[in-house]
Amino acid sequence: MTHARRAARAIARAAYRRRSALALLAMVLVSVASYAAAFAVRFEMRWPAAYTATFLATVGWLVALRVGVSFLFRLNVQRWRYSSVRDIGEILLATLVSSAVFFGILMVLPESPPVPRSVVVLEMVFASYMLGGLRMTYRFAFEWYARRVHRHELSAADRTRVLIAGAGEAGSLVCHHMVRFPELGYAVAGFVDDDPGKARTRMWGTRVLGTMDDIPALVSSDQIDIDELVVAMPSAPPAVFRRIVRICEDVDVRLTILPHERGVLQGPVSLSQLREVRIEDLLGREPIELALPDLAADLAGQSVLITGAAGSIGAELARQVALHGPARLVLYDQAETDLFYIDRELTATHPGLEVVPMIGDIADEIRVAEAFERYAPSRVYHAAAYKHVPLMETNASEAVRNNVIGTWQVATAAGRSGTGTFVLISTDKAVNPTGVMGTTKRTAELAILACAERYPDTHFTAVRFGNVLDSQGSVIPIFRRQLTEGAKLTVTDAEATRFFMTIPEAVQLVLEASLLPEARGHIAMLDMGEPVRVLDMARSLLRLSGETHPEGRIEITRLRAGEKLHEELTFEHEETQPTVHPKVSVVRRAREQWQLELQARLRSFHGVAGPDGVGAILSDIREASNRPEERAEVRLRSEAERARRRAARLA
Repeated sequence: MTHARRAARAIARAAYRRRSALALLAMVLVSVASYAAAFAVRFEMRWPAAYTATFLATVGWLVALRVGVSFLFRLNVQRWRYSSVRDIGEILLATLVSSAVFFGILMVLPESPPVPRSVVVLEMVFASYMLGGLRMTYRFAFEWYARRVHRHELSAADRTRVLIAGAGEAGSLVCHHMVRFPELGYAVAGFVDDDPGKARTRMWGTRVLGTMDDIPALVSSDQIDIDELVVAMPSAPPAVFRRIVRICEDVDVRLTILPHERGVLQGPVSLSQLREVRIEDLLGREPIELALPDLAADLAGQSVLITGAAGSIGAELARQVALHGPARLVLYDQAETDLFYIDRELTATHPGLEVVPMIGDIADEIRVAEAFERYAPSRVYHAAAYKHVPLMETNASEAVRNNVIGTWQVATAAGRSGTGTFVLISTDKAVNPTGVMGTTKRTAELAILACAERYPDTHFTAVRFGNVLDSQGSVIPIFRRQLTEGAKLTVTDAEATRFFMTIPEAVQLVLEASLLPEARGHIAMLDMGEPVRVLDMARSLLRLSGETHPEGRIEITRLRAGEKLHEELTFEHEETQPTVHPKVSVVRRAREQWQLELQARLRSFHGVAGPDGVGAILSDIREASNRPEERAEVRLRSEAERARRRAARLA
């Protein structure tokens, strides 16, 4: 038996090395056999002797045509074990073309008796069936043999039993891969799908066992042993993923998905694309990708300044800007260690880029002026800010100094030096603020609108973010740290909701706002979809971390000082207008309204930051509202006051 098996393997290897020649031989044999069968059927199995000479005289033409057309359609180089419906279609087309040419040749050949036309049609049908059937038989035999071999190599205990959520095209392809390649170690137990038309149907020999709501019962069933749930619905909205995660909260099963990504949606599906569910898959909207074809032309050869460059958003901004060919990238931040690491990273990944790490405080007028005088940035992305809501409640003076005065210092320095573009990163907490942090960020927004009027040659704009996933201090990293420590996840209120976005989305919005002409002098905003309950995010994170009973790991506390139950994206008196990008809009408001609001908010800070700091900004705001003939005098007084304060500080 061993010798026979070795001989069979030797024959198989020899055949594999000569597979092109064997495919050609099969084409010849099938052509002859189908032609003979067509004659036999045409004459009801009573082949007239007179047609033998006609058959012999014409079969060579048919074989030559079939071989030539197979080379034309490259049928001779196709791998039979990968034969598909598309390959069968090419066989049908090649057979039709060769039969049509053969029929034309028969019309001019002086054969007697002539070949009946029905023989040509029958031969084409027989040849198509035989050629296609031969390939599919080979494929089925190969897959059967592979399954038989790997069944012995992998025991049932070694195989991962999979339940596939989604009996559509993607689910079918995932199942097909698992069935076709048993060496991967998967065994498909069944499908679940909410489409009632798919109930109890089969794909690749595997049944649709129920709906999504049946998942817990199927997993806990003694008859079906499920190790992993694969969500194969890449085009489904995030609400579907959240529902499945919620259904699986009390089920001990690994959860993986075929993600909603461009490569998955547009390219072939493979098991290598399966991954664990991430928290960003559960956003209340589709992930947004902004096309930025003009960014390279806008940044090429420019000097770019990023404040807050050591933070999560600032660092990602620096990475994306560095990809588009600026001449110089100035990284401005107070955080020495984090600045050191982002400088090392960019210097290593972009050796031809001049990276300038600059430690400094944005509220330090002299240091900010030095950055603009020395490096003359033409693009400024202002990400530096204090963002932790409860912390700012007890450090109000620093919040005003950094978020308001610091923003004004950087923005006016950009305007005075002729910077081409200035983008402020704001937050949805600036809308109807109830705490210090939101109020200072709203004031910073208004200050940027004032700068847009004061320095019309600079493209000033601001962008409003929701809660940025995985940014420093956001809720998700806090949850992850609590998970690592084994502590309960703290949620301030069971009904608290937030708008969430990913760091790549946030960075794309900043870069898009710098290019949109509609955003000039206004606030840009991303389509954030529906807000998501923080409690649901906590439950989902626990489930994705393997916790089967998440309720016991969540503690409801209370809203802290400065926090709101629900965030908003716009004020009642603001109106949004669309831009050229359907997912980005701009916020507009009457000039008189925002000027009055800005002056009122600045006056409210006098008791916090002192009159010297906000008083200078108030003076400049009034200047922006003055008539042109009065501005020169006011500007001289403002500059003299700044010089006096600078001299006092140096002294």
